[in-house]
Formats: sequence, structure tokens, C-alpha cells
Amino acid sequence: MGGKSTRIAAYKCYDCRKPFTVKIGTIFESSHIKMHLWLQAIFLIASSKKGISSNQLHRTLGVTLKSAWFMSHRIREAMKDDGGMLGGGGSIVEADETFFGTPKGSKPIPGGGHRNKILALVSRKGKAKSFHVANVDLNNIKPIIMKNIAKDTHLMTDGAYFYRPIGKAFERHESVNHTQGEYAKASKVEGVRAHSNTAESYFGIFKRGVVGTYHHISEHHLQRYVNEFDFRFSNRVANGVHDFERAVNLLIGVKGKRLTYRTVAG
Repeated sequence: MGGKSTRIAAYKCYDCRKPFTVKIGTIFESSHIKMHLWLQAIFLIASSKKGISSNQLHRTLGVTLKSAWFMSHRIREAMKDDGGMLGGGGSIVEADETFFGTPKGSKPIPGGGHRNKILALVSRKGKAKSFHVANVDLNNIKPIIMKNIAKDTHLMTDGAYFYRPIGKAFERHESVNHTQGEYAKASKVEGVRAHSNTAESYFGIFKRGVVGTYHHISEHHLQRYVNEFDFRFSNRVANGVHDFERAVNLLIGVKGKRLTYRTVAG
């Protein structure tokens, strides 16, 4: 290739006759930040157990705070799990919910219903999928569980009323009654304990990360932060994934994850 429109690492589309680079259709598209800084940011976010703030990225990489903030959100978008069901084959998946933070302008009501709600689905094989939900009730919880957990799964939950009709759709459903101080018990399956402690441990990491690293998360961006903690939980050392492999897995996810500043700032 030659001519004025040619630049290093550019290719030409012979349909539209326009030049393009391998960054098209990824989180790097239209970014003027150099690739070595992007790769450093990916490694830092992937290897930090409780996340790394935009202020820290700004100081470490030498980019503006606005650029560091935007890079962080693009990288979180790459961490999003796009498919695959949890469980199957009789394996165990825990479902649990938590209340976290307070949406702007909300008024306190009994039971914490004014707070942000998060549903976590955690396979004991190691993978997690979490969702910011509008309300913790049957209408909001059931479609998510049915879409993301295979029917031939051993589902474990707490004693919330809305899990009872949901559990009938699965191979087996067991629950523990937290209101009675019951947090674990012998399962009907030999050698298995019935509990939702794995999901609780996920929430523990998430909340410590938010309080200790990010301090505050707006409801508008909450799902992206949840995606971030899902990714690191699913790609943790206990699952045989170390920092380098985790960064590589994150890099694989950049394709097809376009995110514009207008979208993320809106």
C-alpha cells in the first residue's frame, strides 16, 4: 500500500475503500491513547483483587483523569460475560441477593427497599454472574435465573419466598433459613453442604472493593462494576487463573465491545 492515506498498521477495505486498523470494533476504537498504556491498564485492573481507581490509573499511567475514567469503563465493558449458562449436570449454583448503596434522591424506607439491589448467581465450580435488578421479587428474579442457570442444576438459596416457585423448575432445590440462624446444613446429596456462603463471599469481596477502592458507585454505572467483580471472581487463583492469564482473558473480551464516551457519560 502507498499514498497519503496510508499509515502504519492500517489496512484498506476493498468494499468501502476506506482504511482501518485492528482496533475497529473493539474497546480501543477511536482512542488516541497509545496501546502500551491500554495494555498496562488492562493488566492493572485485571490483577487488582478489589479494583483500581481512576485516580490511581491517572497517576500510574500519566494520562488525564478523564481518560483514565473512560479507559476503566471500556475495560469493564470488555469484562462483561456475553453468554453461557451456569450449572448443568447436577452441579451446584447458589443464588443470593444483597442491598447496596443508595440511589440519588431516594428516600429511606423500611427493609432497605430504597437501596440498590444486586442478584448474584455463583457456581461452586467457580463462575459468577451478577445483575443489578430493579426490585428483589419474583417478577425480577425469575427471568434472570431461568435464563442463566441450566435446568439440570442443584440450586441453593436462602429462604426468601420467591425462590420456592423458581426452585421447582430445577433438578433439585435446597434452601437455608437465615431468619432462624441457619446458614448451612447437611444436603440431601451425600457429601454436600447446603448453603449460600459462596455467593455471600462474592458479595463480601464486592463490597470491600467498592468501599475501599471506589468509595461510591452511581446506579447508572453499577452493572459495569458488577461485571468487573464477576470477571475477577470467575478468573481467580482458586480457579487456576493467575494475573497474566487473567489479563489475557480480559484482552480476548475486547472484541465487539464498543463503548462511546457519550454512552458511558450519559
